[in-house]
Amino acid sequence: MYETIDASSAIEKLKSSQFEGLSNVDVAARREKYGPNEFEEQKKKSMVMMFVSQLMDPMIYILLAATAVSAFLKEFADAIIIVAIILLNAIIGMIQEANAEKSLEALKKMSSPMAMVRRDGMLHEIPASELVPGDIVVLEAGRIVPADIRLIETTNLKIEESALTGESVPVDKDAHFVAKKELGIGDRINMAYLSTGVSYGRGEGIVVATGMDTEMGTIAKMISAEGDELTPLQKKLAELGKLLGILALAVCAGLFIVALVQGRNMLEMLLTAISLAVAAIPEGLPAVVTIVLALGVQRMVKVNTIVRKLPAVETLGSVSIVCSDKTGTLTQNKMTVVKTYMNGEEASADALDYKKSSLFIDGFVLCNDAEVDHVRELRMGDPTELALIDMGNAIGIHKSALQEKLPRINELPFDSERKMMTTVHETEDGDIISFTKGAMDNIIKRCDSIFVHGKVRAFTKEDQKIIADASKSLAKDALRVLALACKKDDRSASEDGLTFIGLVGMIDPARPEAKQAVAEFKEASVTTVMITGDHRDTAFAIAKDLGIADSEEQVISGDVLDTLSQDELNAIVPNIRVFARVSPTHKVMIVKAFKSHDQVVSMTGDGVNDAPSLKAADIGVAMGITGTDVSKGAADMILTDDNFATIKLAIREGRNIYNNIRETVLFLLSSNLGEIITMFVSIAVGLLSPLKPIHILWVNLITDSLPALALGVDQPEDDIMKRPPRGPKEGLFSGGGLSITIFFGCVIGFMTLAAYLYFPITELLKTGETLSFGHLDAFLRSHDDVYMKAQTFAFTTLGISQLFNAIGFKKLHKSIFQTNHLDNKMMIAAFAIGFGLQIAVTEIPFISNVFGTAQLSFVEWVVLTLFCTLPLWFHELFLLVKRIKS
Repeated sequence: MYETIDASSAIEKLKSSQFEGLSNVDVAARREKYGPNEFEEQKKKSMVMMFVSQLMDPMIYILLAATAVSAFLKEFADAIIIVAIILLNAIIGMIQEANAEKSLEALKKMSSPMAMVRRDGMLHEIPASELVPGDIVVLEAGRIVPADIRLIETTNLKIEESALTGESVPVDKDAHFVAKKELGIGDRINMAYLSTGVSYGRGEGIVVATGMDTEMGTIAKMISAEGDELTPLQKKLAELGKLLGILALAVCAGLFIVALVQGRNMLEMLLTAISLAVAAIPEGLPAVVTIVLALGVQRMVKVNTIVRKLPAVETLGSVSIVCSDKTGTLTQNKMTVVKTYMNGEEASADALDYKKSSLFIDGFVLCNDAEVDHVRELRMGDPTELALIDMGNAIGIHKSALQEKLPRINELPFDSERKMMTTVHETEDGDIISFTKGAMDNIIKRCDSIFVHGKVRAFTKEDQKIIADASKSLAKDALRVLALACKKDDRSASEDGLTFIGLVGMIDPARPEAKQAVAEFKEASVTTVMITGDHRDTAFAIAKDLGIADSEEQVISGDVLDTLSQDELNAIVPNIRVFARVSPTHKVMIVKAFKSHDQVVSMTGDGVNDAPSLKAADIGVAMGITGTDVSKGAADMILTDDNFATIKLAIREGRNIYNNIRETVLFLLSSNLGEIITMFVSIAVGLLSPLKPIHILWVNLITDSLPALALGVDQPEDDIMKRPPRGPKEGLFSGGGLSITIFFGCVIGFMTLAAYLYFPITELLKTGETLSFGHLDAFLRSHDDVYMKAQTFAFTTLGISQLFNAIGFKKLHKSIFQTNHLDNKMMIAAFAIGFGLQIAVTEIPFISNVFGTAQLSFVEWVVLTLFCTLPLWFHELFLLVKRIKS
């Protein structure tokens, strides 16, 4: 909340009262009205609620019902296994959710712990939380601004606001500035904002907002207001859960109708219904998906990416828009001299030669208050001055060594009115030289001579025009221009009668790797969008250099955004590539605008100002080195090397993970469909159930889940980054997924039925009975050993055929004879372990007793194994038919 203040009257009133500040009575009244200068805490979800929320799923409801019925029928082994599965999935989900958001806590930590304040005519240092609107706060270099403050006095005050606005250099503040219209945060030079840092000078101001009413507080509200939106995969799995739930109920209802028509035993039908419900639900799917994502997270650590939220790994694969903050993300967040002008020539800073340019380099390095300590790796001072120090360091000229030869004996500090500074130095020979550095316009007005190729001559109007044109040329490339002049034999730091030396042009340059990443994103049909608090010209220059924008028509600034509604921005946003001079609110609007066009949006950033948009995006990416705690807390993933190009590797990994999960889901569902077909057809024709609930659970959890995990870690295909991203509405069954599921489900289902019927049919025919479903059912009911062996055949076929089916699913659209099977050692291990466990449940007596299976001979194992390879041959047939059709 901002109190309305007339600048001139407020300043005069405060001066006339000798800056006494508030009285203790005023402070108490205002604290009662406005509360402490702190952020509100968000209500946290308890661990119990987190656990319960994991159970709110249609698939879980059906499994719980199956558990209850199993316990009622005293099938305790089945009930215990189902409960164990439910608990495992719930605990994994709870642990993930317990990795709670840290954004608001980080914002609280950023609040200044202490503040210098005037009260009752005296200076006091108090905890920042005790500030109230109306307090007069003193700001000095090195202090953190403790609240939102309207400045009333400034002396060369500069405040570092990059974390809040994205502005890459400190902002010069002016207490006497009065805005004539509504301005963006970055242009309010008479304001200082909570948690920004004073980098130079001093000032005083009146507190106009505290706590949640500050600009930082607004960001905190925006972070808490942005709910956690489900990722595309989560949405699709939720839809799949509902679909499977409906399918399970429909199958059970159909089963009971068949039972009533056939006059079956209802208790028997309850057990069969449990088997069908269990068959319809891929119990291992949630755990498999979670583990696949977790393994993906581990692989992403190797490409310098930390994932805070597991589903974010998959979301990366569908990203179509990468909205990136400029400062510190696309650029280095380090002002750098890139061009020079001297001796009438413009040149690259890389071409500097100290022998030819010693006066130029010495002047910029010495007329400088910044310091670089190479031993302690400390950098202190204004970014523009640090850039000049770096210019010297790059060619081996260090400020400390220069100062020993040319110690400073006098100075005239920089101020915002003169826009220049002067330092005076004495040489080893006792000569005096002064250097003046500052704005080009102000410097050349004070020059009467010019230094060209080692000689000094008179400074003409033609020289002025040439230098002004050179400055414009540098500025056209969005470079920040500084001029340098000198004067000899004057200890007084006088700034008249100067000799012009040259100009430097500096910018926060693009990261070298970012340009290549933008080009590779284009090839992958991913659009890069720049969002920055910098000025329009600077933003466009960087965007053009990176290949993000081609024309200025693709650039829009914050003052224009202020005039647009969300719907109006939605309409024009497809044509925009650069957003300049934006506020945190604008960034959220921009993300929402792209999302309105069904784009999957990634937002990258490192500042506090990026936090709301990081959270609003489908996936927020923060920088690990330069990123603030707030941005890291709001993000889904963090780049540990601050490399924009790392996002490309992460997207590649995300695409591969989604492809693997899709293949895993189709594999599991085709297996479950096979189980449903096996159960339903056998019951529909009047036969006993070919599988027990424990058989289905075993197959779903062991022989399915192991190869499913192997599918989840399969290597990416070579052309994965040359394909367009999948659409957010693209389902798991798109691209022929449904036909694949149904086809292989039918193959496995009818194979299992064939295996189930083979042994009882051969035994029935030996008795001389005619073959019919009625005779077959009666024969099974009267021969327990035959029924047990028939179930064992069905159980074994179901389990092993799915192991072979997984090999075919490894590369769905590629022949098994063209696939490198050795690149996925987990699949080889899964097949071997699954096969071994399937043998164990039939051949080890105490285990076979639990599962109700009969031992098989060596010949039976060989025959069944060869029979179970059928899915692979059908896989080749499927590809052949597909090729013929295309």
